[in-house]
Amino acid sequence: MHTLAELTGDFVVYRNLEPFHADVPGLSAIWRDLELASPRIVRKREPDYPRVVTWLLRRFHEIHAPRVAPSELLLIGDTLSNDGGAYQRLAAYTGWPGAAFIGREEKGPGEEGHWQDNLFVARRWRALGPWLVQLRNHGLALDEHTIVIVDVDKTALGARGRNHAIIDQTRLQALRATVVQALGEDADFAAFSAIYHELNQAAYHDLTGDNQDYLAYISLMSGAGVLPMAALRNLHAAGEMNDFDSYLHRVQGLRDQLPPGLRDLHDAVFAATEAHDPTPFKDFRRNEYRMTVANMGSLPDDAAAEQRQAAEICLTREVWDACRWLQQRGAMIVALSDKPDEACAPTPELAAAGLLPIHQTLTHLLGAELNIPQLA
Repeated sequence: MHTLAELTGDFVVYRNLEPFHADVPGLSAIWRDLELASPRIVRKREPDYPRVVTWLLRRFHEIHAPRVAPSELLLIGDTLSNDGGAYQRLAAYTGWPGAAFIGREEKGPGEEGHWQDNLFVARRWRALGPWLVQLRNHGLALDEHTIVIVDVDKTALGARGRNHAIIDQTRLQALRATVVQALGEDADFAAFSAIYHELNQAAYHDLTGDNQDYLAYISLMSGAGVLPMAALRNLHAAGEMNDFDSYLHRVQGLRDQLPPGLRDLHDAVFAATEAHDPTPFKDFRRNEYRMTVANMGSLPDDAAAEQRQAAEICLTREVWDACRWLQQRGAMIVALSDKPDEACAPTPELAAAGLLPIHQTLTHLLGAELNIPQLA
């Protein structure tokens, strides 16, 4: 088994933009130096995101290769709009040449991928090998001047199209644990799960913001009967409930009618949302962390690949091999993800019990070994 940290060390940054590396300060400490209006967490699609991330990447690189200036940028991710868009904004801001690999595993015949400008959209994770050869043949050094950003969920861990379903199942496990904490063991989780799956569709992205915190909160409250799904469907279709703020304030108007467990949960989410925290459902995300590490490295070494694919969050072998190859050439590997910090690292109590951040947690490799030729 291996850990993501074998590739990245603590060059790891999640949603809060607070690096795990102890020698690199995060957004809360540097926002004034970067002339930002406030220490509010900047998201991937916001104009200030490239400025913050580039500052962090440069500090990491000063530690990685003190006498070398970074001049190339690669990104390995799984979503064209989110990861590909983030790469293009970073490339435009830095001016560094490079490319992004947007991967997934698809069945059936056909080419392994195609270029869209500086993004290679792949149908097989094994296309990472030929992609690296193409980059080298087109003049990229792929050495200590190179910064490689690797996405975490459904890229480095739980490859999209192969091993990603267990990540989705883990979030449902986290929702179940949160429901039990709020309502007790007798809660009908099947009803909550059905609501979650219905709302986890593009048609409801205006309401949920495609944000798992919002989705989990709405699923829990609607499942508990605070605003039943039938009523929510009608309000949404009528254009009267089309953003999370509308839903949250509707529940706020019913606050005094909530049972104590739900009221406490709502109060925490309401306060965090009012404070512009993009991760307001802390209880859910902390449960997601516990379920995630429980599902990493959870099967015996001799488990069948099909069983591991369905039931264990694994490191993606092709991503691992590509990053190890780049690492051996001197490149710096950084894990950069919009995944919430609360879902990635233990509370002090859990850390005292021996649990580790997900990038330091052992799990198995899953996938096919890359055959990357030796390049000059």
